[in-house]
Amino acid sequence: MQSSPATPNSKRSVLSVSDLNREVKQLLEGSIPLLWISGEISNFTVPSSGHWYFSLKDARAQVRCAMFRGRNRSVAFRPQNGREVLIRARVSLYEGRGEFQLIVEHMEEAGFGALMRQLEQLKAKLQAEGLFDSARKRALPYLPTNIGIITSPTGAAIRDMIHVLGRRHPGAQIELWPVAVQGQGAAQQIANAIEKAGRSGRHDLLIVGRGGGSLEDLWPFNEEVVARALATCPIPTISAVGHETDTTVSDLAADLRAPTPSAAAEIASANAAELYQRLENSRLRLYRAIQQQVRHLQQKIMLSRNRLRHPREQLQNRSQRLDHLEMRLLAAGQQQIQQRRNQLAAAQRAFTHYQPQRQLQKKGEQLKFVQSTLQRAAERLLQQKADRLNHQAQLLHNVSPLAVLQRGYAIAKDSQGKPLKDSRTLEINQEIEVQLAQGHFSAKVENISH
Repeated sequence: MQSSPATPNSKRSVLSVSDLNREVKQLLEGSIPLLWISGEISNFTVPSSGHWYFSLKDARAQVRCAMFRGRNRSVAFRPQNGREVLIRARVSLYEGRGEFQLIVEHMEEAGFGALMRQLEQLKAKLQAEGLFDSARKRALPYLPTNIGIITSPTGAAIRDMIHVLGRRHPGAQIELWPVAVQGQGAAQQIANAIEKAGRSGRHDLLIVGRGGGSLEDLWPFNEEVVARALATCPIPTISAVGHETDTTVSDLAADLRAPTPSAAAEIASANAAELYQRLENSRLRLYRAIQQQVRHLQQKIMLSRNRLRHPREQLQNRSQRLDHLEMRLLAAGQQQIQQRRNQLAAAQRAFTHYQPQRQLQKKGEQLKFVQSTLQRAAERLLQQKADRLNHQAQLLHNVSPLAVLQRGYAIAKDSQGKPLKDSRTLEINQEIEVQLAQGHFSAKVENISH
């Protein structure tokens, strides 16, 4: 039986492309939870929006990924093409192109991130059991006489610790428990050595550690078996793993954490070094006290020796002192005589100073001096007055009409003897007198110019 072809009136369930993509997106996001996925980054791009777009691939497949700006700000490193990463993402679909993609919520470097996650889980587990509680930590012995060290026999850590202990606590015995400190099986070796050293009963203190390295190199000290061995060890323990910035599970489980192996040796020998220093200080104080006492006794011997003199030497000293006193007496007498003489001479000079003849002579000399001073003052005053008179005469001469005539000028006067000042007062054939510097003459006016 053949089916008839569908007619336009037949009812069909038709979806648009947008509806299809939206349904598929909701299906993917609703049915698949957040996933941890590892892979290699490729085609990494960062547009102006700040979002990250890249592909995550392995040897056989790849998938598009998007990590939005609000999420990628918390990533501690800058992704690059070819870098292995571990992401936590949700499966989704980009509706605009119908492309399957991952929306990344978290990103970390592959390998390192996995180890860190494993480490945090172990720390949380042991913390919950109380292995890290400070209440169970034991105090270190005051002066450990036998120190066990669990580390590599060929590393720099054992050399550094032996050097520090030899310098600061030379009386202590050191026993090395050689183990592998990295690689496969290293954690079990370290745990076995801790248990054996604790059961041996030979040690007062146990140091477990190694030098610096990567997280993978230090990983044996992050194993649970090592942490439990330290926590159950019957003798006090110091964990000294890596550098100051490295903190391992063994650091948390041991009774004390040292930032470096050398620091662990210094901590173990701290009381011994202090004791040695106190002994050295006491030795120095005793030596100085003995020296001071010896010097004091030597000074007493020298003083007693100086006091024990021969009688002849004492007689000579007394005779010399007698001579000295005699010379002092003579000198004192001569000084008294000279002082009396000086007083007599001073009295004579004073008497001579107050005689009338001497006073008259002194007053006469003062009178002569005053007369001479007055005469010189009068002569200076007369000279000043004469100079001033000459100066005034010169000034008067300079403004005198006669002085003007001396320079070739003449003075015209009318018949009354008055100086002529204006030609308009003159008349033709008028008689005038002309005064020269030397003499005068009469003249008649012939021409007048105004």
